[in-house]
This record gives sequence, C-alpha cells and structure tokens, in this order.
Amino acid sequence: MSSPLAERPTLRMVAKEAGVSVATVSYVLSGRHRSHTIKDSTADRVREAASRLGYRRNDAARAIRTGKSDLVLLSLSYLADPWSQAVAATVSTAVSPLGKTALIVADGDWRTVLANRTPDVIFIDSVKPEPEQVAELEAFAAQGVQIVAFSETLEPQGFDVIRSGAEPRCHLAVQHLLERHERVGALTSRTNGFARFDAYVNTLRAAGRPVRAEDIEIFEQHPEGAYRAAMALLTRPDRPTAIYCTTDFAAIAAVRAAHRLRIDVPRELAVIGVGNTPEGERLDPSLSTVGPVDFNDALAGIIVGRLTDREGAPGEVFDFPWQLLVRESS
Repeated sequence: MSSPLAERPTLRMVAKEAGVSVATVSYVLSGRHRSHTIKDSTADRVREAASRLGYRRNDAARAIRTGKSDLVLLSLSYLADPWSQAVAATVSTAVSPLGKTALIVADGDWRTVLANRTPDVIFIDSVKPEPEQVAELEAFAAQGVQIVAFSETLEPQGFDVIRSGAEPRCHLAVQHLLERHERVGALTSRTNGFARFDAYVNTLRAAGRPVRAEDIEIFEQHPEGAYRAAMALLTRPDRPTAIYCTTDFAAIAAVRAAHRLRIDVPRELAVIGVGNTPEGERLDPSLSTVGPVDFNDALAGIIVGRLTDREGAPGEVFDFPWQLLVRESS
C-alpha cells in the first residue's frame, strides 16, 4: 500500500518511465506534441507512463510560473441558443491544436470567474453598458486578462471589442416579409427596450401596417419556450402568414411548429430569423435570416491571434456587418 506521504510523481519520473526526455513529456502532456513532430507512438507511451505513475499536471503552479492557464473561457448568456453552441464548437476546434481548452462560463457570469482565475483569453458575448460593469472590465484588462467583448457601444480600453451592426439590419428582415405578406407576426423574447423587436414595430408602421397584439407572442429564452409560443401563434384562427423571429432558434422552433401543424413552409407560412446560425442554414427548409457571414470562424481567428501574439496590445474594434440572407423558408 502506498503511503499518503509518498513522493508525488514528477515530469522527470514520467520521462524515465517512458524512456524519453523531460521536454518530450512536457510537450505531450500539454497537448503541444503535434507542433514538435513527436510520433504518436511516443506520445502514447508517455501517456501510458503518466497513467501508471498517477501523474497529474499541476495547472495552478504552472499558471503562476508561466502566466498561462491554457484556458480559453467563453462567457455565453444563453447556452441553449444554437448561436452559442456554434461559437463554442468552432472556438474549441481552433484552440485545441494549441494545447488550449475552451470552457463555457454559464449564464454570462464572467465577473465572478475572472475574480478567481486568469484565463489566457476570455470571450464575453454580452456586456451591459453600466458604469460598474465597464469599470470592472477595464480593471481586469489592466491586470493582463486578454478580453474579447461583444458590444455595440463599448470602446476598447485595453480589450478588444466586436461590433456587428446588428440592430439596424433587422428591419431588412421585416421588409422582406412585407413584400409578399399583409400580416406579419413576431416571436420575441421581450418587447420593451429591445431593438430587434423595435425594428418589427417601426418597419410595420413605416409601411402603414397596423401592429396587432394578437400577431405577437413573447417566448421564454430557450427553444422549448419558443416552440410553445410558435404553437400558440400558429393555432389562432386568423394567424399571420409570415413570422419575424428575433432569434434564429425561435425561427427554427416556428418552422418545427408549422411542420407539426401541417402548415407548409414557405407556401403557407414564411419564416425569418436573426443571427445566421449554422443550424438554421442546415434546416429543411433552410432558414432565411439576417446576420454576419462567417462570424464564428472570424471570432476563433481573433482568439487564436490573442493566444499566439500575447505581446500585441489589445484594444481593437472588429466590425462584422450584418446582411439579409434569403433562403428557402421565406
């Protein structure tokens, strides 16, 4: 039986067990062996030796020593949203070859997480324009945290900002539906102070169309809530013939509700979303939407750039204009 005071396995012990150098062990166990042309058979031998000895990386000590945690944090507000899922998958795929691990910060609680650990990079999908949050963001950046924040209003202060020009483009989706439909309904998560919903109201009024309360359903911020709202809207006796949805996942839910009710999309019902998610593009019929093109790959590129060029001064604005993408659903 091993003693609780037995010597903790070290890199040197693993190297001796595997018959390789300490550097080789370090490269393999950090995930960087592919960039150093280490054979897969050698990497397997190192991992097997580490497993036999019970070796575990001391990430806390490594972070103190090198200033790197090998973590990329993704602060995502709505994990059920296909947009969030696509961001997580794309970024994870991009940073894995660099020996980094992408972790999701649930419910967008980036302040608590940054108070307790320092990632190599954090992406924040929503920062409220409140003085307190902005000040905290600037303070973390001043401490050396690499931050990429999604905001239409923030100015870069030691961190990078991504802008999309999203809200001004949402009216294009409503205009597109109004070209062929007299009654355009809406699925939205909220109405007050929500620019995506304001685009619906303002575009209808500009076209001289009434804004009918019976054509609007408010959904809970997840796909199941959107599906229930879509069913409620589509089962009304005098339903609209087109629906503008303030997220792609709500639009996907509307298409699925229509299928359940045997309503043909787009012949009997046109649907358009907001966000341009990969899931919407793969939907049958493919989803019309407004959103940025190739955003996820570009975001992953920005994060990889910050990982590989930590000496570069952050503080850039990256602009991803949205556009109308007409597909089969409308």
